[in-house]
This record gives sequence, structure tokens and C-alpha cells, in this order.
Amino acid sequence: MIKHIVMWKVKGSTPEERSEGVRRIQAAFNGLVGVIPGLMALEVGPDVSHIEYACDVVLYTEFESREALDSYATHPDHLRIKRELADVRIARHQVDYVID
Repeated sequence: MIKHIVMWKVKGSTPEERSEGVRRIQAAFNGLVGVIPGLMALEVGPDVSHIEYACDVVLYTEFESREALDSYATHPDHLRIKRELADVRIARHQVDYVID
């Protein structure tokens, strides 16, 4: 199994604007549940720490294999989401790691 974690800082000069960006991210990725082959788990969570250096939202996913993650990366629904959310983020961080 491989875990794929992505964290974003979202655009916005007010808490309301940033909350709207987080909401858009949540809605978009939650729509992938049951759509992507090999996607075993998906969670999207907004930050509750409100620490200045924290990201605003995290995507946590589990895939059956590296091949399933690679397929997700080029899946049309994932690519559509990337296009739709391109204007939401100001920073993106990612970690992928394997669990035996």
C-alpha cells in the first residue's frame, strides 16, 4: 500500500475567503470516492490548529499500489480537479510513502 498526503495553503485575504477555498477542495476531492480504481481511503480535513505556519487543508489517501497512485495522477477526474482548483492554492506540499 502507498499513502499519498497533500497539504495546501489557500489563497485569500480573509478567513472567509480561505474557508471558501478549503470548502472547494473538500467538495472536489470527496467526489473521487468510489471513482478512482485502487483508491482505498480518502480524507480531506481543514486545519484546526490555526498556527501561522500550518497548511490550511490536508488530503490523505491510501492506494493499493504505486501503480494505482500513478494511475490516479493521470485519471481524467483528478486532472479536472487540478484544473478547477488551480486558482485556490498558494502553496502545495506532498509526501508519498509505502507501507508493507
